[in-house]
Amino acid sequence: MHYAIVTETYPPEVNGVALTVQSLEQGLRTRGHEVSLVRPRQDAATAPDPGETLVRGVALPRYPGLRAGLPATGRLAKAWTASRPDAVYVATEGPLGWSALRAARRLGIPVATGFHTRFDEYMRDYRMPWLEPVALRWMRHFHNRAGATLVPTRELEAFLDGAGFKRVRRLPRAVDTQLFDPARRDATLRAELGIGEASPMLVYVGRIAAEKNLSLAVRAFRMLQARRPDARYVWVGDGPMREILQRQNPDFVFTGVLRGEALARLFASADLFVFPSRTETFGNVTLEAMASGVPVVAYDYGAAREHLRDGLHGAAIAPDDEAAFLAAVVRIGGDDDAMRAMGGAARESVLGLSPQRVAEDFDRLLAGLGMEGMVHVDRAAA
Repeated sequence: MHYAIVTETYPPEVNGVALTVQSLEQGLRTRGHEVSLVRPRQDAATAPDPGETLVRGVALPRYPGLRAGLPATGRLAKAWTASRPDAVYVATEGPLGWSALRAARRLGIPVATGFHTRFDEYMRDYRMPWLEPVALRWMRHFHNRAGATLVPTRELEAFLDGAGFKRVRRLPRAVDTQLFDPARRDATLRAELGIGEASPMLVYVGRIAAEKNLSLAVRAFRMLQARRPDARYVWVGDGPMREILQRQNPDFVFTGVLRGEALARLFASADLFVFPSRTETFGNVTLEAMASGVPVVAYDYGAAREHLRDGLHGAAIAPDDEAAFLAAVVRIGGDDDAMRAMGGAARESVLGLSPQRVAEDFDRLLAGLGMEGMVHVDRAAA
């Protein structure tokens, strides 16, 4: 089979969408399929790899390093006429994603979209709550033009079904448990960060941006620190809020963006992952922490709703219950035995989440789009 994947973000950019798309692409290639990747050119010197189409892009305000692809309907239609894919997967709702939808529909190619980001909820965090319903309508119009909209959780599937999204299908996520492994815990790394083995090391991994609700993480840490003065907080990632957080909290350790083994090593060397975001569609970092043997405090939705068992793997907090979130960080972060036990249980719980199984399911979903289209044609002819 020949599949095309269209995305506005892709490694070396580091975010959940980019890494998920790359994993899906690699999974299809491992299964023997031809994959054509369409993405924005990340810099002028970037040359396309075999099977890639690079389109013009524009920098996103407040998101340094990220680019939105500019419209390219004609170019995609020409490319897909010359080498027709059996199905197209559109991972993002930007101008490039809209172009891909138009080109695929014009050529009669089955197309699926991925619902990766709750842009509607971002409106609240950027103090524009009146735009939340507008954003949701815009996303619904986009995704309902596809043959299927793929989501990672049952919770999101139910929400979109109730919000008028059509043909919503669940594609579960996985985690690389060989990469993210408690065996990578490293006392030398902790020492380099100025953290002793007996001191609780909290970690945040993700974009350092307003939509991640980071002020709550800071408050939680300060409450824990009042009881455990030796506690330390390590921040992995970058974003528009990094500078101000670093200035206001000089005792925090900021590593910048980490990838691959460097990220896995740091995750495994931590004792508690504190994830206060309320705008995730999934949150891959939750699974990465659990696979690394690190308990998690997070709100009870997305990956936490699917996989995190409250009191067993950490704490899954009812949405918007800030008092419970703060209390959980203090309670778990102040109990070394609890952190070790919860981390071990978290690791065991995700060992069966196979990337190979996700690739198989993704392959089946894309192949099924074409078969469903043929069924509809046959019924119409009858």
